[in-house]
Amino acid sequence: MSLVLTGIGVSRGTAIGTVHVLERGEPEVLEYSIPRRHIEDEVQRLRDALETARRQLRGIRTRIPSSTQADISAFIDTYLLMLEDSTLTTVPEQIIRERRCNAEWAMKLQLNRLVQVFDDMDDAYLRTRRDDIAHVVNRVLRLLLRQEPTPTEGEAEPFLHGRVVIADDLTPADTVLLQHQGIAGFVTEFGGPLSHTAIMARSLGIPAVVGVHRARQYLRDEEQVVIDGRDGAVLPSPDETVLRHFRGRQRRERQYFAGLRRLKGEPAVTLDGQVISLQANIELPDDVKTVREAGADGVGLYRTEFMFMNRTDVPEEDEQLESYLAVIRALKGKPVTIRTLDLGADKEASGSRGGPLPTNPALGLRAIRLCLKDPALFRPQLRAILRASAHGPVRLMVPMLSSVQELYQLLYLLEDTRRELTRQNLKFDPKMPVGGMIEVPAAAISANLFARELDFLSLGTNDLIQYTLAIDRIDDEVNYLYDPLHPAVLRLIHLTLKAGQRAGIPVSMCGEMAGDSRYTRLLLGLGLRDFSMHPSSLLEVKNVIKHASIEDLLRPARRILHSVSPEQTLRLLSRMNGS
Repeated sequence: MSLVLTGIGVSRGTAIGTVHVLERGEPEVLEYSIPRRHIEDEVQRLRDALETARRQLRGIRTRIPSSTQADISAFIDTYLLMLEDSTLTTVPEQIIRERRCNAEWAMKLQLNRLVQVFDDMDDAYLRTRRDDIAHVVNRVLRLLLRQEPTPTEGEAEPFLHGRVVIADDLTPADTVLLQHQGIAGFVTEFGGPLSHTAIMARSLGIPAVVGVHRARQYLRDEEQVVIDGRDGAVLPSPDETVLRHFRGRQRRERQYFAGLRRLKGEPAVTLDGQVISLQANIELPDDVKTVREAGADGVGLYRTEFMFMNRTDVPEEDEQLESYLAVIRALKGKPVTIRTLDLGADKEASGSRGGPLPTNPALGLRAIRLCLKDPALFRPQLRAILRASAHGPVRLMVPMLSSVQELYQLLYLLEDTRRELTRQNLKFDPKMPVGGMIEVPAAAISANLFARELDFLSLGTNDLIQYTLAIDRIDDEVNYLYDPLHPAVLRLIHLTLKAGQRAGIPVSMCGEMAGDSRYTRLLLGLGLRDFSMHPSSLLEVKNVIKHASIEDLLRPARRILHSVSPEQTLRLLSRMNGS
């Protein structure tokens, strides 16, 4: 064996299996005219295809084990909701009637419109949801065209069990459905470490390597391959010596992860007695199940955007309140931090602004900027969060603060909302903590000013890194520049932690960096004591904490903080981690 392909290891683990190259061309759709007398027949053909797609997805949903993490099952539920939404039912029917065109063409036109809406969104995470729309529409298109479903659309395929899938790219939906079919791992030609697919692979425990350019040219169907999800290596046609080495690693990995499960009920305490808070990030109320399974101390980030998506209206106050209460009840006394709406103005919902979309929505009217500009959108959420605080330990967290003026506006609006609830005799916690996310360099540099006015700060490292380094972390052309160890990033993190210490308020971290065990010792040495992450990362981070002494980490962390050479930084971090 002489060939080794390299990429980015995004999900730890070793996979050994035979290759299945996934070829999925987009369905080829042509427009043709429908005679007026057959228009309603064409509409019915579309309805039949939509119903068949729903039936297929329900079949997949029923075969997902009840023990599966809630966010995985939620993907299927999201697709089912999409298939009920008027944007994929009523609107294509209107296109058929107005243009007198075939159903496939109507669906294709609507897909193009929806993809454009998602492409123009400011939030990188939300932009990836366009892939879910495409997945659902392509499923319907293949039914209309009477094509065979792809392995990521159809029923479970026995031949995929134990295979290593090679693809140009995978959507989060593909990842969920391929895991359901028992694949050993996957390799993609594109993608980065913070794509939602990479995050999903880590959540599901699928060994994965992304960014292996031209992988499909070098790897053949039925060829045996080893993938190293830790170091990002792909080894085609391994000889017996190489296989023996990686099979040994697989055994050690199984033992390691079995040992991690025993840490579930134990507190996260360092060797020198420092108690560390480990909380979880969630997106849906059902995700609380995984929070409990991981033994998290609470929810450090509850993203609320999903209530506002895949619908034409804005959720009313009582609907939002019920969602928050479901989480509070399920946590049984553990705290929950609710992040206010983090969407851009390009999200089409009643009450959002009209007009042309911004050229660069990531730097435009989004998150707290949008909420302050549109109180009719924001007030119901503030009221719902305040009312929820009467039922358990709730904290309110505001995304993308960049100026103290924004903070003053928020605090005024919040106080006005409190007075309104008091007049209406509605209960709330008057001392509910209010915090802000530090995810813009200006906010990190001004962290001392924010710390004077807030009860806590939270480092959103995903955005902080991409804004600091001027890169889009899901853009395959530049995501290699995404570097949590960049001196500027580390100094902004340290500046924020110091501001919190001086003000006597806690500072947490809720970005992907918090859940990456390679950085745990460094972050402890820099002063971080509150971590929030995907539940699947929690036990591994806890394991590092329980084997670390903060006193021993202070000097190495300072040396890394003042390092300007990437090579020296990696060497110091490796030494700190005992490698």
